[in-house]
Amino acid sequence: MKRPKFSRFILIFLTVFILGLPAIYSLPVVQERVGWRVAELAARIKYAVSPPEEMIFIPEGDAVSSTKIVVQSTPLPTNSTPDAPSNLPQPTPTQTLTPIPKSISLTGVQHEYQTWNNCGPATLAMALSFWKWDGDQRIIADFTKPNPRDKNVTPYELTAFVEEKTQLQTILRVGGEIELLKRFLAAGFPVIIEKGFEGRDFDGWMGHYVLVTGYSDSDQQFTFQDSYYGPDQVMGYEDFESFWRAFNFTYIVVYPSESKDQVMQILGFQADEDFNYRHAAQKASDEIYTLNGRDQFFAWFNRGANQVSLQDFAGAASAYDEAFAIYPDIPEKERPWRMMWYQTGPYWAYYYSGRYQDVIELAGTTLDAMSEPVLEESFYWRALSREALGDTQGAVKDLRSALKFHPGFEPALTRLKQLGITP
Repeated sequence: MKRPKFSRFILIFLTVFILGLPAIYSLPVVQERVGWRVAELAARIKYAVSPPEEMIFIPEGDAVSSTKIVVQSTPLPTNSTPDAPSNLPQPTPTQTLTPIPKSISLTGVQHEYQTWNNCGPATLAMALSFWKWDGDQRIIADFTKPNPRDKNVTPYELTAFVEEKTQLQTILRVGGEIELLKRFLAAGFPVIIEKGFEGRDFDGWMGHYVLVTGYSDSDQQFTFQDSYYGPDQVMGYEDFESFWRAFNFTYIVVYPSESKDQVMQILGFQADEDFNYRHAAQKASDEIYTLNGRDQFFAWFNRGANQVSLQDFAGAASAYDEAFAIYPDIPEKERPWRMMWYQTGPYWAYYYSGRYQDVIELAGTTLDAMSEPVLEESFYWRALSREALGDTQGAVKDLRSALKFHPGFEPALTRLKQLGITP
């Protein structure tokens, strides 16, 4: 029997359509409007089958002494303040801080809702809009995450965009305080902070950026611009501090070059990076003994992060060991299982303490818990550790995976070239 012409046409059309689906799905407009729904559905299926909160990393602690690089641990005293940098003005006994208003509400920010997994670029776009920058999150996302599926944009990637693509400047610091945040706002500077986030539409804890634009002492709350929930969101000081703790009290201030002296004056001793890390490490150390549960986990994690910044890798590794020891005792629904999406400190600490197997196991646990393994940093650090243990073939495979998920990722490119291998 002769097949009708329209049937052949439908068959050809369906064949072309199916073969072309990958190309259609990869288009930016499709990724922006449809891709996130597909990714979210895939994630829900994966997490239902293999709950990520049940996956636990247990450090082994065994170092390979023949090749390890160790910076000796120099723990900070439990209750002391780091010495102020000698090159900065020293406070006098009579010095007092200028009083600030009981409330502030900055205006002039153009609120922007984020596209899928894009809170970092959207929040930075809002901060830049305060200084009359003409652009939106798409420009920033193209710079900070060439792969739209990238799960995280780091604070350093955000500041790099500002420094390289605008006429504005930034200051990035950790160990922030409620009063310091209020002082920036009172001086007319909105502040980007990175914080924990537990949304009603998501599976568990994750990281999130917001732009803080106001405060009220009478209400004991901050006002911030949220790329997910909307403009002028509010949160009490106590809850705000708890969510901020999850990211080492990290904050970014964007400012015009003529305001540099004012910004540095507000920072005081925190303007010095080394002092800032020591201050943050001490703050984390003090909190360890006053907190419990998930907040104590974050405090240990913060101590480790600051010690990594101070190149005290052995001390940092010990701090991370304490954090990971607490993790199994956190109720499953509260576990911050996405933590390694946002921070690489444990990789630095374990690798430079010669604990290569711990790096490999942590990276594997992190990637296995994801709906799709798109963390270039985890592949990169696992590659370095595999290479250190003699598995060059495995290292090359991981380096290429890092480049697959983050095209042009410089550390992976550099290491492949050093190995004499074409990326």
